This record gives sequence, C-alpha cells and structure tokens, in this order.
Amino acid sequence: MSDKRKPRSSLLEAIHETAKDLYEGGSIDKRRMAHFDALCLQPVPEFGAEQIRALREKYRLSQAVLASVLNTSLSTVRQWEIGAKHPSGPSRKLLDLLERKGLEGVT
Repeated sequence: MSDKRKPRSSLLEAIHETAKDLYEGGSIDKRRMAHFDALCLQPVPEFGAEQIRALREKYRLSQAVLASVLNTSLSTVRQWEIGAKHPSGPSRKLLDLLERKGLEGVT
C-alpha cells in the first residue's frame, strides 16, 4: 500500500515509517494506511503542455514513442502538448518517473 515518494520532512518520514510498520503488522487497515500515505508523502506534480514537450524533447522521443512508453495513445500525448487535456493518475506518475529517473525508470 505504501508509496515510494519522498516524505515532506524527517518528522513525517518517521510517522509514515511507523504507520507502515503497523500496517505490515496488521494493526492498521489498508484504508488507514492510505490516509497516512496522503498526509505524509508529497503529491505527484502536475505537468503542463510545455513541461511535457520539453521532457519529450530532452529524451529525443517522438510523440508516438512517448505515448508507447506511457501506455497511452498518440492523440492523448498530442492533446497534452497543445494544452487541450492534462495527464492524470498513472500518466502523471509515469511522467514524474521519467523526469526524475529517465527512461530506465519508466521502462
């Protein structure tokens, strides 16, 4: 249940680690652990059209290849880059991984 994102502070890191141990020990349920995840971990950032285009160009990917890497359609990537749509959920997480860890972190 626990996420691998970096905690906001050392105090929140300690709280999250304790909650994780309690969850793994069966003392708290999945719903409560999700609550601790939401409180203690940094949210996945949003990506605008320019950021997506810059990220794609940084790794020299075509829109079609980026779509394949993110397991989405070419038209979706095109719409992100013109600002008609915005990535959400798993796509935002994969874009964040691509930005932080490169292609090896996504594939």
